[in-house]
Amino acid sequence: MAAVPAVLLLRELLPGVSRSFALSLRMLPAPLAIPFGLTYLLARAADTIADTRALAPPERARQIEAPRAAVRTGEALDAGHLIARVAADHPTTERRLLERLPGILAAYRTLLPEDRGRADAVLTTLTQAMLDALQRFPPEDAGLEALETRADLDRYTYMNAGCVGEFWTDMVVAHRPRCRDWNVPRMREWGRRFGQGLQLVNVLRDLPRDLRIGRCYLPRVELAELGLAPVDLLDPAKGPRVRPLVARLVDQALACLEDGAAYTRAVPRLEARLRLACALPLLIALGTLARLRRTDNLLDPAVVIKVPRREVRRHLAWAPALVLSNRALAASVARLRVAARAGPPQPGAGARPGAGT
Repeated sequence: MAAVPAVLLLRELLPGVSRSFALSLRMLPAPLAIPFGLTYLLARAADTIADTRALAPPERARQIEAPRAAVRTGEALDAGHLIARVAADHPTTERRLLERLPGILAAYRTLLPEDRGRADAVLTTLTQAMLDALQRFPPEDAGLEALETRADLDRYTYMNAGCVGEFWTDMVVAHRPRCRDWNVPRMREWGRRFGQGLQLVNVLRDLPRDLRIGRCYLPRVELAELGLAPVDLLDPAKGPRVRPLVARLVDQALACLEDGAAYTRAVPRLEARLRLACALPLLIALGTLARLRRTDNLLDPAVVIKVPRREVRRHLAWAPALVLSNRALAASVARLRVAARAGPPQPGAGARPGAGT
């Protein structure tokens, strides 16, 4: 069977497995979009395996090692047996992702050797984070485990997203001549913090759903200071009691995203597509934090906290201003930052069940 070109694989698979990342990827020039997209698809396939209930955690870990080893050694990957076992546990889009995994690997192996080296390194970190989670957290419906300290949470956000900010920076410097005069150590640090801020937003947004699969990313030590145990968070009525910790984590995410804003402003304005690819996740994350700050039912799994499509469309409508003017970008960031720093919610405020996208 003829190999499928990378651009067609990305067009077919990305929108189904990541709406927000697919949006950013469409903004990028091809020399960046293809390696970023293929690396994301490999990581997303490993994450699908990590999340499946069709396999016990030790078997999931072994199956994650298969594409990991294939990336490292260049050997062929036979995913047929795996797909048959997990198909019933996943939506059609994720099944299709696993079905196309051999083709994704084939396309990945055509990347420039130096890009492969950078991508291999970040994939090793991302998949190690999945293996660590399988070891730390119990199987679904078998209890609840929490991270212990804030340092554990920082390590989690680094291994799941901060490392991607470093990878993004290294790839940009390698492929975009206008960015080669960057202060690379500073930009890698801002990129790391940017990624960690985006991941911390995900942690807070997905808190009630993660709790119900046995995972509490709020540090046990800081919960104990509030007189709470991880299991208490399964009761939505405990939401007001956990709010001081959530507020501290919102502030931490905001501080990380301040560096994300600095990172975005440092992208040359002539690199309009790259600049917009950074600006969109930044603005969406800030909008999500504003909604987190306002909602009064953070522990209710029926509440969906997301930026609605109309707001994403508004950001896209403002795209020419955002990519051409630091002043316009700073104004958008400042408006959302003020909303995210507002006081505690009023009774009945916040997201509605099923709201958002």
